[in-house]
Amino acid sequence: MSSTPQVILVFSGKRKSGKDYVTDLLQKRFGENVCTIMRLSSPLKGQYAKDHDLDFEKLLDASEYKEKYRKDMIRWGEEQRQKDPGYFCRLATSGDNSDKPIWIISDARRKTDVEYFKTNYSQLTKTVRVEADEKVRQDRGFIFTTGVDDAESECGLDEGINWDYIINNNNDENLLNSTLKPLIQHVENQPKS
Repeated sequence: MSSTPQVILVFSGKRKSGKDYVTDLLQKRFGENVCTIMRLSSPLKGQYAKDHDLDFEKLLDASEYKEKYRKDMIRWGEEQRQKDPGYFCRLATSGDNSDKPIWIISDARRKTDVEYFKTNYSQLTKTVRVEADEKVRQDRGFIFTTGVDDAESECGLDEGINWDYIINNNNDENLLNSTLKPLIQHVENQPKS
């Protein structure tokens, strides 16, 4: 059940930058009745779990279980994207909550993810980068992992994107709120249908 939303916020950020924290804050602010969080990784993990006889729910959380399969899941996802770059974007946006007026895409990782939304929903899409210093990310549990943190899934959007909004998430509530304010105003100023 897919419909056209009023606004789409496409989020990106490094592991442990706090993307989920920020997107959850925004969903609470706008209201779950009008705002949905769509994760591009969710359909990827669902299909990967099915194909490899794994526990889908455990692949969704920040557990050691997910980390154990992360490298192979990235490889498998890349193979699927090479066949069809918009595959996971279409799956993520065709779910039950696609009728809500505000879509938050919480985990864009590649230029093709951003291009999908900019091409198919050009007037509605705003790109958002969540940034946190490496020390802050380490305090949140980040440990550099070769084959993960140097892969396209983590580095594909480090360059070449002119972000509409950059959100600073370095454990400073005032700074976070001040960088979120223009984004919130943009969403709240959209005409209601």
